[in-house]
Amino acid sequence: MSVSLVAPERAVSRPILDLRAHGSNVALRTSGAEISYAELHQRAHDLARDVLGPTRRLVLIEGSNHPESITAYLAAVLYGHVALLVPDGRESQLRQLVEVYDPDLVFGQPDGWQPVERHTHRASELHPDLALLLSTSGSTGSPKLVRLSHENLRSNAEAIASYLQITPHDRAATTLPLHYCYGLSVVNSHLLSGAGLALTDRSVVDECFWQLFDEAGATSFAGVPYTFDLLDRSGFATRDLPRLRQVTQAGGRLAPPQVRRYAELGRRHGWDLVVMYGQTEATARMACLPPALATQRPEAIGLPIPGGSFRIDPVPESPQPGTGELVYRGPNVMMGYAASSADLAGGKMLDELRTGDLARLSDGLYELVGRLGRHAKLFGLRLDLDRVERCLSTSSTPVRCVVVGESLHVFTTRRRAVRGLRTDAADLCGLPTGAVRVHVVAELPLTTNGKPDHAALERQAEIAAADSLREEAASVARPVTAASLRDDYALVLGRPHAGVHSSFVDLGGDSLSYVELATRLSHRLGELPTGWHTRTIAELEEITVDTAGPTRWSTQVDTTVLLRVLAIVAIVGSHANLFTLPGGAHLLLAVAGYNFARFQLADVPRRTRLRNGLVALAQIAVPSAVFIWLLALTTNQYTVATALFLNGLLGSDTWTDQWQFWFLEALVWTSLGAVGLLAVPAVDRLERRAPFLFSGALLLGALILRYVWTGIGADPTERYTLGVVLWFFVLGWAAARAGSTTQRMAVSALAVLGVIGFFGDAERELLVAGGFALLTWVASIRVPRLVLPTLTVLASSSLFIYLTHWQVYPALEVDHPFLATSLSLAVGVVYWWLMRPLLRWFATLLRRG
Repeated sequence: MSVSLVAPERAVSRPILDLRAHGSNVALRTSGAEISYAELHQRAHDLARDVLGPTRRLVLIEGSNHPESITAYLAAVLYGHVALLVPDGRESQLRQLVEVYDPDLVFGQPDGWQPVERHTHRASELHPDLALLLSTSGSTGSPKLVRLSHENLRSNAEAIASYLQITPHDRAATTLPLHYCYGLSVVNSHLLSGAGLALTDRSVVDECFWQLFDEAGATSFAGVPYTFDLLDRSGFATRDLPRLRQVTQAGGRLAPPQVRRYAELGRRHGWDLVVMYGQTEATARMACLPPALATQRPEAIGLPIPGGSFRIDPVPESPQPGTGELVYRGPNVMMGYAASSADLAGGKMLDELRTGDLARLSDGLYELVGRLGRHAKLFGLRLDLDRVERCLSTSSTPVRCVVVGESLHVFTTRRRAVRGLRTDAADLCGLPTGAVRVHVVAELPLTTNGKPDHAALERQAEIAAADSLREEAASVARPVTAASLRDDYALVLGRPHAGVHSSFVDLGGDSLSYVELATRLSHRLGELPTGWHTRTIAELEEITVDTAGPTRWSTQVDTTVLLRVLAIVAIVGSHANLFTLPGGAHLLLAVAGYNFARFQLADVPRRTRLRNGLVALAQIAVPSAVFIWLLALTTNQYTVATALFLNGLLGSDTWTDQWQFWFLEALVWTSLGAVGLLAVPAVDRLERRAPFLFSGALLLGALILRYVWTGIGADPTERYTLGVVLWFFVLGWAAARAGSTTQRMAVSALAVLGVIGFFGDAERELLVAGGFALLTWVASIRVPRLVLPTLTVLASSSLFIYLTHWQVYPALEVDHPFLATSLSLAVGVVYWWLMRPLLRWFATLLRRG
């Protein structure tokens, strides 16, 4: 094969594939279009000629399953440039790689796939054999890359195409992203063979994925272990897929029972399960298990791919006889690693790959038994941590283990399993119970390639071990570093993978975690800068060099935190007859809209916005619905409609007990509506282009709806109806988007206009308008440092106090209003504390989905 180069002048003597050889065959298919090989060749040719140019360059590409991404990749590697594939939507990782490797061009979705040119000529040298840079499997948060040559890509694609017998009649659905070596190998091996690709970013649990699969006539798809967990939940076993020929699996060890089960399922339905083994350092794949042996030897990885070979090197103190480190030799072994731009000039440094996996040869097949770096000694006992994980994990409670210091640290997402895991781990390993620490995290972190991120868990174990009341009290005196700030983020948000180039919004923070983290950071930094939640951890460290200096007796508190506290105390105290300050709930609705714009509308990809919005919504709706539902079952005080937040639609037109949760009902449906609206790509783009005008238009529409519905004044039930109070939420949204004095004045004027006459109570209207003025014009307020813990707890639990106080104060309000108020606040705080594990668990489910 050969390719006539237009740009650059340097020719690729043996390109990885020849697109023109397959002419009119369909190369790429999306839900709305088909692209032939001839058209794909022309697109890559034109891009190389018109954009990449004649000078050899480093091209950073967001590796998603889009025709533009694949075209950019092909234009680079077929026409002599160097491609750097990165995950799409990971802004912090993108910024870090740009800083370290200084690419000449950047292609990505945020820019509408319009190339951003950073340099016209490459400043540093690129080795002539270098074709591609990929992130390593286990280096989350690190700029370490794998250097791959044209020979690496071509030889691995040829070997895989040969072993899997891929023909022009095959079509693969893209279940894995392009930036992942396994997903990229699917693309390379199929385009080499003239086969087609059904491009989609949809999950296998999404019915739209299977609709495209069927329409495209797909014959195969690839999966990592997590993919098969999703298949179990998607009804895959009962699907009618007559054209499915092959399912391949790699990217980690699939449990032998699952291998056997899927192999038997395939035999019944006429397709093969091909278990494969590989690493990024070997371009993609190194071994395949013959499908005929999958049911007999489900624990094996099989035999080397064509052109490759294995050997097993003995390892001192090997835990099992006949085991050793698996070493691979083949033309797909990488050139070497890169840690900086200067490393891109280096040539091939390796002839073989020491995989770091422990293996044995059994009955002619290779079998992995653990990781070389996953063994540790505690109390003189040698621990195989992979084996410990397998023994402790169940289908509902996956577990990860690391050893830090003199302790075994066990991580799980289920708080209920903590006590049992501690005892089971100690018994299994022969350790004293005191040597085992169990931690609950929001989710078990994965690397960008979907493998367990044990490095992140080791960092989490280290900071958890160091985090004690004594050290927290001394934290103000400790030096502030990006690493110490990262530890706070990781602990509060339950995100072991947090990096110093991440921000609060990048990590999916919301209004609840905002309060806790802000309090924690203020102990370290003193006065938090405005907009700290959008700044990276590294930026906060730099700011503290000049701005740190907390006063001894007072500190700044975010205005939204103080308003949440004042509003919930006003609500409970007024209901309990301690005083009369009505209007707190309407003010809380405006604060909720303000926080929605701050946290859910951050400058992150649309899918991230959608995910974060749903997670935040779940943290309100789920515990509220559970509580109301339990009351409905036990007391008959509430109806099913109330538990489902449908009282405004199905309930009475006059005030009843069902209206007590009107605020939560309004908050749930307005938040869901906002998330759904911005899930529409065109709307999302419009909001990003003109955020204040967009929110202002929504506000005007909501105000018009309010006036059409009620006129100037609302009657006692109307003022709690969703359509009438919607404008309070949008008012807060617009205030958060107001970036100038003129814009804030405009929002304030609309607030006053909307409030006047609404309640028919001047004091109530003044309280709401005054609170909103603080929200709009004052970013933070100084308070005595002694009250900060109380403010933090009350603000964090404000929604739960509102939810529960209806069951507390009525029995005490006549004779003991102060006790009624205090006890209502305390019960809400306790319910919030008890529900936190459920909130984290549900948030984890949504993020995984």
